[in-house]
Amino acid sequence: MGNCWYRGRPSSYRVSSNAKSESPKADSASVKEDRKEGSKLPSNPEEVEDLRGDTATNPLIAFTFDEIKTITGNFRQDYVLGGGGFGSVYKGFITQDLREGLQSLQVAVKVHDADNSSQGHREWLAEVIYLGQLSHPHLVKLIGYCCEDQHRVLIYEFICRGSVESNLFSRAGMLLPLLWSVRMKIALGAAKGLAFLHEAEKPVIFRDFKTSNILLDQDYNAKLSDFGLAKDGPVGDKSHVSTRVMGTYGYAAPEYIMTGHLTAMSDVYSFGVVLLELLTGRKSLDRSRPNREQTLVDWAAPLLTQRKRVLSMVDPRLGGEFPEKAVQKTAMLAHHCLNRNPKARPLMRDIVDSLEPLQVDDAIPITGFSFTVSYD
Repeated sequence: MGNCWYRGRPSSYRVSSNAKSESPKADSASVKEDRKEGSKLPSNPEEVEDLRGDTATNPLIAFTFDEIKTITGNFRQDYVLGGGGFGSVYKGFITQDLREGLQSLQVAVKVHDADNSSQGHREWLAEVIYLGQLSHPHLVKLIGYCCEDQHRVLIYEFICRGSVESNLFSRAGMLLPLLWSVRMKIALGAAKGLAFLHEAEKPVIFRDFKTSNILLDQDYNAKLSDFGLAKDGPVGDKSHVSTRVMGTYGYAAPEYIMTGHLTAMSDVYSFGVVLLELLTGRKSLDRSRPNREQTLVDWAAPLLTQRKRVLSMVDPRLGGEFPEKAVQKTAMLAHHCLNRNPKARPLMRDIVDSLEPLQVDDAIPITGFSFTVSYD
C-alpha cells in the first residue's frame, strides 16, 4: 500500500495475498478473520465512531467530501504528492473558515480508489483505528477522515520532506545524498516508532515496514506512516497471529511468507532490510542490477560479518564520509535483524539501545528540497 508522499512511481512489489500457508489452521483463521472484519465495515462517520469506541483516545475530525474538495483545491493535479494501489495523495490546506473551530493547517490527503473494495476499506479502517488510538513522536498524526457514500479519505499532518525512499533513492541532482548522521537519526527514530508499537498496552505489528512508509519532517525526524496492513499482536500464550500474507517483496520476513505466522520479529526483519538500504544506498529489490544483486538481502547478507567487505558496501554517494566502526556495528545489527531464525532476532527496544551510541553529533542541515503549496 505505501504511503509515498512524493512525485514518482512507487517502487513496491506486493507479496501475493493468496500465498499458500504451510498450516491449514492458519488459512482457516485468516478466512474467519476476514469474514469477521468484513461484517464490521462502517458506511458513515457515526458507525466509524461506534467502532472506534473506547479506543478513540485521539480525537479525529469527520470531514465531508465537499470539505475534502475544498482542502485539495478540488483535487488539483499540481497538488498530487504521489500514489499507489490505494489511490492518490494530495497536499492541501485546512483554513479557519472551512468549519467553525478549526485551525489553519497544512495537510496531506490520501484518497482511496472509488471501487470501495472490501480489502481497501479494511486498510482504510485500520489506519483510522490504529492512528486514532496511538500517539508518538515517531508516528504520523492522523487529523481526520471522510466516510461518505463510496468515498474513503484520510487526512494527515503534512510531513514536508516526504518519504525516506524519495530522499535515499532520488535521481542524481534532485536531492543531496543523505549524510551518515542523518541516516543514523532516521534509523533510530524509526526503531523507536516500532518499539513503541510492539510494547503498547495492546501490541501492534506494523507488517509493512519499508522506506516508503517512513516520512521525514523538516529536521529529518522519522515518522511511521501507512497503518493499512497493521495487525494486533498475539496475546496471552499465543506466539503468533495467523493471517493472510501481505506486505512488500524484499522486506517481508521469510517465515511469514512461508507460513502466514506474523510476529513482532517480522517487523524486526523488515527493519534489518531498511538498515541495509540506509547503509548501502541500494533498494531492497532492484531489477536493473545483475541477477545476483537484485535482491539486497541475498547480495549483502553474506558480507555483513566481514569487516573489510562491509566498508566496500557503503553507499558510494557518501564519498567515504562515515565512521568506519559505526558502519561495522550497523552492519552487525542488520545481520542480527536478518537472522533466518526469528527467535534469534533482537527486540526493537534492544535495537534502539544499539543505535543510540551510533548517533553522530554533526550538524544536520535543515535546508534543501521540501514540498510547498501555493494558495493563490
